[in-house]
Amino acid sequence: MIKTIVDGIATGLISTTIMTIWEIPFWKIWGIQGILEWHENQILVAKIIKKFKRTENNSISYIGIFLLHIINGTLAALVFPFVYLFFTSSFFINKFSISIITGIIYGIFLWILTLLPIHKPITGLSIWDHPLGNGPIIISFCGHMLYGITLGITTNILL
Repeated sequence: MIKTIVDGIATGLISTTIMTIWEIPFWKIWGIQGILEWHENQILVAKIIKKFKRTENNSISYIGIFLLHIINGTLAALVFPFVYLFFTSSFFINKFSISIITGIIYGIFLWILTLLPIHKPITGLSIWDHPLGNGPIIISFCGHMLYGITLGITTNILL
């Protein structure tokens, strides 16, 4: 059980790092609003900083954005090894195939769970009618699929 949790932490760190690196070129094109997760994190970090520092500083805290992104991705990954073990013990097909399929489904599940209901309340911007068009939603969706695929592959290697 402890090994499975440690593996979840490791795969979460790796998967979130890969996802973050993949999003960087799009951030350079569109800025912080173009990366939906980063935009949410920036709003949350700004509120936390404002509460503790009692200032009106609205500058972008990239350390805070990335730290929150890594924490969220790592926490989300803690459950995945258990999901992976359930599916690989339940189906009699190639474990690598199961890891990829399960990872993609898990990435999409997280995208639905973490973006659809909370993006507009946090940022004030609709993901469906975004000022930057469909690009941010496509990048976010693909980023979560990449996260899931990486999660599946690294979990398959570690377990």
